[in-house]
This record gives sequence, C-alpha cells and structure tokens, in this order.
Amino acid sequence: MIYVTSPLAVGVFLSFVVSVLALSWWLGRRATSASGYYAAHGQIPWFVNGVAFAGDYLSAASFLGICGMIAFYGYDGFLYSIGYLAGWIVALFVVAEPLKRMGRYTFADALDSRFQSRGIKLAAATSTLVVSLFYLIPQMVGAGVLIKPLLGFSHGTGVLLVGVVVTIIVVTAGMVSTTWVQFIKGALLVAFCLALTVLILQRGLTVPAHLAVTPRSEAVVRQQGRVLVDSDWPDESWLRVQDAGGVVHTYRRSDNGTVLGTQVVTTRPDGRVLVDGRPQGLAGDQRDLTPIGRVTALPGGVTSTGPLNPVAFLRTFHGSTIETWTAERRTLRAGEVATVYTPRTQTGADLLQPGASPTFKGVRGTTLFDKLDFLSLMLALFAGTASLPHILIRYYTVKDIAAVRKSTVVGIGAIGLFYVLTLYLGLGAMTSGALDVTNNNMAAPLLARSFSEPLFAVISAIAFTTVLGTVSGLILAASGAVVHDLLSHVFRIELTDQAKVRAGKWVAVGVGIVAMLLGLAFERLNVSFLVGWAFNVAASANLPALVMLLFWPRTTKQGITAAIFVGMFSSLAWILCSAQAFRDVYGWPPELAPVPFSQPGIVTIPLGFLVLMVVSWLTPPPSPVAEP
Repeated sequence: MIYVTSPLAVGVFLSFVVSVLALSWWLGRRATSASGYYAAHGQIPWFVNGVAFAGDYLSAASFLGICGMIAFYGYDGFLYSIGYLAGWIVALFVVAEPLKRMGRYTFADALDSRFQSRGIKLAAATSTLVVSLFYLIPQMVGAGVLIKPLLGFSHGTGVLLVGVVVTIIVVTAGMVSTTWVQFIKGALLVAFCLALTVLILQRGLTVPAHLAVTPRSEAVVRQQGRVLVDSDWPDESWLRVQDAGGVVHTYRRSDNGTVLGTQVVTTRPDGRVLVDGRPQGLAGDQRDLTPIGRVTALPGGVTSTGPLNPVAFLRTFHGSTIETWTAERRTLRAGEVATVYTPRTQTGADLLQPGASPTFKGVRGTTLFDKLDFLSLMLALFAGTASLPHILIRYYTVKDIAAVRKSTVVGIGAIGLFYVLTLYLGLGAMTSGALDVTNNNMAAPLLARSFSEPLFAVISAIAFTTVLGTVSGLILAASGAVVHDLLSHVFRIELTDQAKVRAGKWVAVGVGIVAMLLGLAFERLNVSFLVGWAFNVAASANLPALVMLLFWPRTTKQGITAAIFVGMFSSLAWILCSAQAFRDVYGWPPELAPVPFSQPGIVTIPLGFLVLMVVSWLTPPPSPVAEP
C-alpha cells in the first residue's frame, strides 16, 4: 500500500511543529512595535535574510508541484524551475536596491514614495491582497496533500491544521519569527534535497526483476492462475482480475486485443471514492492504489546501472525506456465518474524534451494559441518574482543597501542549487516505483519513503515547514497592506504603534481563515499550475508600475494607479474565463471558454505598461520637488 500512517513520521512532524511554535513564542517578545512586527527592526543579518529568501520563495509549488510535474511528465516540470530562477535576475539587478531606498514596510511604500497618493496606496494594497490570496491557494493545497498520508487526516483537516499553526506564528511574533522559520526551513530543504539526490545517484537506475505481467489475452490471464471477476463496467472492453492475494486489478482491452493494466478511481454520486472497486481509505488494505514509476529497459540491455554521477544519470536516463501514465475520464452507469490511469512506455529522450505535458503542449503544438500560452507562462514566471509582495517586503528587514545586495546573492545561490536538484528529484521519483498515480503532488515524499521511513518522516516534516514559511510571509504581507496602507493612509485612521501591531494580528487571523477556505476549494489542482496563475497576476499588476517608476521620470501617480488596477483585473478576468478554469474549477466544458488560452501574462503585462504610459502622458507631470 502507498499510504500507511507512520508513527515515526508523526513524531518527527509533531516535533517540528512544536519547535516552530516555541521559537515563534520566544521571538514574539521582541516584536512590540510596528517596525519590529512588519520589518524585524531592519536588523536581520544579510546571510540569514538570504537563506530566508530561499525559505520564503521555495514554496509548496517548488518542492511538491515541480517534483510532481517532472515525475509525471519529464522535462516540462523543470521549465518551472528555470522560470522561477530566472526571475531573480530582475529582482537583483532592477528592483532590490531602489526598493530598499524607497520603502519602510510594504510594497506600496515604494510606489508611493514620490507622490503620497491615496490612490496608489489603495491600488498597491489591493494588489498585494489579491496576489497574496492567489499565492496562498497552492500553499494550502500542498498542506492538505502532506497531512493526508502523514497523519491519516482528511485534506480539510490538514488545511485547517496548517492554517491554525501558521496564523499563530504570524500573530505571536510577526516578521521576526517568520524570518527565522524561513531561514531554518530554507536551509533544511536544500540540505535534505541534496542528500536525497545523492541517494538517487547512488541507487542508479534498475529494471525491476519481477515486472508486473501485462496479460495479452484473457486465456493468458487464466493460465497464470488469476481469477476473472464480474465487472461493473458498461462495455466489454474492461476486464477485472483477482490475483492469488485477493487484490483486484482492472485492465482495459485495446482494439488489437491486448489488455493494458490500469488503475480506476471512481467517484460515486454519493461522494464515495473507489479505487479499483474498493473503498478509498488511508491505511490497511482499504485503498488499493498500486505504486507506479519504473524503468522498463536500460541502454545496452543491462538490468541495473549501479551508482551514477550526475551527468551519467541523465545520459543513462536519456537512453532508457520509462513507463509513464495517462488519465482518461469516463462517465459510467448510475452517474458514476471514473478516471482511468493507463500505462504507456516512453523513451527517456522524449521525456527530456519539453512539450510532453498538457501545460506545455504549446512547445510541440502547431496552433498559435498553444504557443502563446507557453510563452505567456514563461514571461509571467520571469517577471513575477520581482512583483511578489511577500518577497519584496523582505528587503526591508536588513539594515542597508549592501546587505540587500548580499542577501539577494545568497538567496539566488540557495534557490539555484535547489532548482537544479529538482530535476534529479523528479526523475528519481519517476523511476522509483513509489508514485501515487492519482496525486502528483506527493512525488517527493513518496520518493523519500522508497529509501527509508525516517527519510520520509523528515522530508514530509520539512515540506510542511516549507508551507509554513511561505504562508506566514504571505499573511504578513497581506496584514501590512491592510493596516499600514489601507487603514493608516487610505482611510487615514490614526493608529499608535501598538494599535498597528494589534490590528495586524487581527488581519492575520482573517487572512488565515480565508486561506483555509481557498485550500479546501482548490484541492485537486497541481500546486505549480496554481502558482503560475499567481505569478501572472503579480507581474501584470505590479511590475509595470514598479519598473516605470524607477526608469521613466514622466510616470505619474494616476498612471501607476491605473496600471495596477488594469493589470490586476484584466489578468484575473482572463484566468477566470480560461479553458483551464472552466474545466478544473467550474467543471464546465472547456470549449465554452471565451479566451483562447489560459495564461494571460503575454497580453496583460504589456497592457499594464501601455496603460501607465498613456495615462501618464494625459495627466500633469510629477513635480520635480517630489523627487527623492
């Protein structure tokens, strides 16, 4: 069975949670002022801040989503790694130092440093809230994914547990505890992923000695001592076989008479979920999910490679044959819906080329819209990093420009190393024989379990702290936007330092509750895909205003305000009207979607720049006196 709750994993997980909460309570005594709560008094050491950048940025999408996409589709998932890392070029060379000079607590501080405009504060605060909430969705989904097999809780319970713990972290100590949680999480994540990669290379690639037999006909099945059982499926293309151990396997007969092994996950009208006809559970023999992921042939006809170096691993994988799986949805009798997972063999060479997954079909596609969808996502990943509010506020936690520069370089080094490792983690999971065909977000933890239970426990606990670190940064950014920008500047409510801190804590509680609800609503979507949407919104709303403010003196406050609102609402509208949203969010036919592709950045980012320039030219130029 894939999922059996481990006492060791539970113990390690609880020790991590207790340690994080204890650290948060201890550090909370120092965060009594607004400067301490939102910016840690600007006294975080540059090296700690650099690793905390990695802890903040390497979210559930990076660890769970990217590894899962590589494990199921190959090189396509690694394109996310490339896009995420490339975005730091913009952060380092364009926005890092100017942002530190212009702001105090929030992204809106920097945009409004020349103008003291309520409109800019309103637009920037709204954008921060929207982007933070969008980015919170994949983090909370990832939390539920982890808690479900680790503790035996439901997805909803896992989401609620994470929401409560992370809200306590933010409420007790603000940026101080958030920074140290992110520092510890970033260091542990990179270190243990490096160790896991070493284990993958030491294990090498192996063709299993006893490959599961793929029967060629019903007669062959009978000769192997297997017993045919009655099928509930509505046609004769289905064959259900019970082996000597009593486990029922489902097969699909193709047109040429062959029978391919499948796994069928059925959702009944009453909400019950069956896996190959058995009730879905979390322990024992209730959930009959067969682990997948194997090499079916190695170069030269060998059955095992032994230890490999990083280059030899990729070269050997390139010449191997790998078993991957495809999904097909079927509507059965009585309104039941089945997702049928069918194996297929692919060459390693094909899997190491982009374009194998539905997300990146535009790489190999022949239609213009498919190609634009791919280019749009890559543009959003490149431009989105320097537009994420929870990343931008971290520049205010160090004391000077030199510390900003050094901490950014440290962050790029840690993040870059991790993203290189994701390629090996994903390919190692693809060939581990330990994947869950129904959930690609669990690829990395299940890969760790294929080596040992203690490693699974530690990796799962680190993945959980990955969620904690990122979610705490997002909630803190949203809290600062509401209290510092909206209440203090837009609505001009007079608040003392202590009142700002109290208000920020109440807002953190509210945002935490909303995050939990979103995590429940988007349970089934891949976390990397969800983050792609968040990057599109962030880049469309924030990047045009920030870049033009820094490099075009003619930029006006009206232009900034208009660009933020137009970029934000246009990207949101595009996403909500996309085929992906129609199919995966609303459950509607994707062909009814009014927009031609799902990723809006290639349209909405230039639109933001255009709106800013047009509005700035149509409004009075800024006063030279207002220049810093």
